[in-house]
Amino acid sequence: MKQTVNKGKALLVDGPASVSLLSGEAEALGSTVKVGDKFVIREGKRMPFEVRKRAMFDLMLGEEASYQEVDGSTIPPSWENALEKIISNEKPLTVMVMGGVDSGKTSFCTYLANKALKRKRKVAIIDADVGQSDIGPPSTIAFSRITSPIKDLFEVEAEDACFVGSTSPSRAINKVIEGLTKLKAKVLETDVTFSIINTDGWIEGEDATRYKVWLTETVAPNVVVGIQQQNELTPILTALKEVTVLSIDSSPAIRKRDRDKRRVLRELSYKKYLKGAKVLSLPLSWVKVEGAPIGTSSLVTAEQVERVSKLMGTSIVYCEETANAVFVVLRKDHWVDEERLKKLEESFEKRVKIVREGEEEGLLVALQDLRGSFLGIGVLCEVDYERRALKVYTPVSTNVSTISFGQIKLDKQGRETGLSTLFSNCLP
Repeated sequence: MKQTVNKGKALLVDGPASVSLLSGEAEALGSTVKVGDKFVIREGKRMPFEVRKRAMFDLMLGEEASYQEVDGSTIPPSWENALEKIISNEKPLTVMVMGGVDSGKTSFCTYLANKALKRKRKVAIIDADVGQSDIGPPSTIAFSRITSPIKDLFEVEAEDACFVGSTSPSRAINKVIEGLTKLKAKVLETDVTFSIINTDGWIEGEDATRYKVWLTETVAPNVVVGIQQQNELTPILTALKEVTVLSIDSSPAIRKRDRDKRRVLRELSYKKYLKGAKVLSLPLSWVKVEGAPIGTSSLVTAEQVERVSKLMGTSIVYCEETANAVFVVLRKDHWVDEERLKKLEESFEKRVKIVREGEEEGLLVALQDLRGSFLGIGVLCEVDYERRALKVYTPVSTNVSTISFGQIKLDKQGRETGLSTLFSNCLP
């Protein structure tokens, strides 16, 4: 369908949809839209088109897609003011963007990147929103250098990523900070002069405040931009020292998404990164395992296996002993009572963690090469304890040196099926 929009108005399109500019002039989040340009808008996403000269658009709307015209610009004056204050500094800069869920962080990062490109800056974006990551798969922190105007960060290919293993930063604070610090260092090794860091939406409560302050102090950006709808960021922004802090408004074009819409966006990303996947078998003797006590320590002796089985009153599938704990795997239909478990811990003088064979199925994992570079994600199909091998559904086929276990469970279609701390709770 054709839609004509007059100068000074904006067209808001909610996906799934595609939009082409047939005539006129428009801008989308700081990027000039040329006649013939086509935008594909994902389900759960909204794209604003600022009309600079009377324009005609061709719209193709999917199920539940919609559009509307609004008067004026969807870019708040505070965005333009912040841009000028940031871009006026010719020195290399790192800008960290904060805000709550659906406050417009990704939109502002896109706007800032596009405007910086127009000023001939060499731009990179680090996406540290582990719950709604666009550049990398969910539960990762990823970065990419931006060399051309961005329509949707989801279309940007990650140059490298760090696996966190959780879509909630509150469950993996140290991993988030370590990963972001590592990627910032990598970006600084390039010719990038303008780095933008997008952060997660966890901002409410004392724990969130401490986390965001710690994150800022560790990563040490030059500027922090806080997107506020009211004064929800005040406890965080007032606690930040030795960094330039700019507070801006949330765009009126931003649409609140419910939990289901956010889940759909994550699942689209999982599917993107699992495209072309096959089952890969990896012997534990070939790879290092992180996030699980498998292949990381010493197998117990035959005599110890017999002792463990006797104390438990059942045969065991697998057993490893670390400096602090004993990891025991039972058959699917077997279990032990608390009294037997207590005797086993007294015998080893260590904590004992028991899991059942097959409970690992569906865990999200990340695969890295010998240098620790991110290769991709996969879904754990099975731990073959007898043959000491991991079976992973993944598009990665070569150069795997490390497998990191996460806490998210997926099916092979990239749908989230739950959370599991099965192995993370086994670690010291």
